[in-house]
Amino acid sequence: MIYMDYAATTPMSKEALETYTKAAERYFGNEQSLHDIGGTASSLLQSCRQTFAAMIGGKEQGVFFTSGGSESNYLAIQSLLNTRNGTHIITTPIEHASIRNYFRLLQKQGYEITEIPVDRFGMIQLEILERSITKQTVLASIQHGNSEIGTLQPIAEIGAILQKYNVLFHTDCVQSFGKMPIDVEKMNIDSLSVSAHKIYGPKGVGACYINPQVRWGEVFPGTSHERGFRPGTVNVPGVASFITAAQHILQNRQEEMGRLQELRTYFIKQLQALSPEIQIEGHSISCLPHIIGVTIKGIEGQYTMLECNRRGIAISTGSACQIGKQEPSKTMLAIGKEHDEAKQYVRFSLGQQTTTEHIDAAIHAIATVRNQFNRGVNRT
Repeated sequence: MIYMDYAATTPMSKEALETYTKAAERYFGNEQSLHDIGGTASSLLQSCRQTFAAMIGGKEQGVFFTSGGSESNYLAIQSLLNTRNGTHIITTPIEHASIRNYFRLLQKQGYEITEIPVDRFGMIQLEILERSITKQTVLASIQHGNSEIGTLQPIAEIGAILQKYNVLFHTDCVQSFGKMPIDVEKMNIDSLSVSAHKIYGPKGVGACYINPQVRWGEVFPGTSHERGFRPGTVNVPGVASFITAAQHILQNRQEEMGRLQELRTYFIKQLQALSPEIQIEGHSISCLPHIIGVTIKGIEGQYTMLECNRRGIAISTGSACQIGKQEPSKTMLAIGKEHDEAKQYVRFSLGQQTTTEHIDAAIHAIATVRNQFNRGVNRT
């Protein structure tokens, strides 16, 4: 089967698997234990912390390892809110479900949530962001790269505006880490979240960064792990595997992103030649090279996905965290699609194993699905 759903998850790399096995054998101790076995695990964890901090231009004191991107989002936002008195939060309607759902909970607790709109390409307008800031604004959470259409927000400019008004800035970098350059200081980021399984690392491992100069408060009082940031014994082998995967992807980032951009360009040209009823969604320039969001006029995305699956092509109808809810994509609705149009969306996401031959096979599958669908419509 041809896998074209890398934005949902990636297979673990050989290097990450080898590191996990070795670390699980040699560094199995609880890093909080005071004996030598615990000490060796603690040393490895500290080395991973330093390495990750360097990857994002941050400081090791600000690195906290978690179970993944969603937990990093929850803990970052709540721990920052615990230190501030403001009750107004700014976000967008195209954030990951973990953030949208958490903000709904905060709204019930008395916070005012402002979703600044995005244009038809999924971009926010900086002037609208600035106008939305009030004296009560405490935090803004705006993703770096969208998981459904790939649009990249101007994070450095956003951070500069928020810093001017002393508003804390959290950004979800789960899709962009390892693909785009990230420097927390240059981009004026107070906190960010990443996940290992998006970059050929293990599932159940992620990281949160909070600028050490920014105060945060414990979400779970009395917690001893990760300096009180989260409960639970740290998955040291998983963290080591994550860092190995990150090192490997960053070493080859420029070359691999160039290759994926070429594949993306080729894929889009083939799709556009196939039919004018196929619409490429998202920003054409400020975008992640591995994500191609598509709407096919008249055909529900779930039908396209299932038919492609029958033909050996694994694609998606959006964020895996929302699949199965039978609802149109929130991102599609936010960029101006009607309800029925939004349900016509499918996502192709490329990765290390993707080839031109895979894209040709996907194009052939889509053409077959369209022809089959149209014949069925004409018969009725």
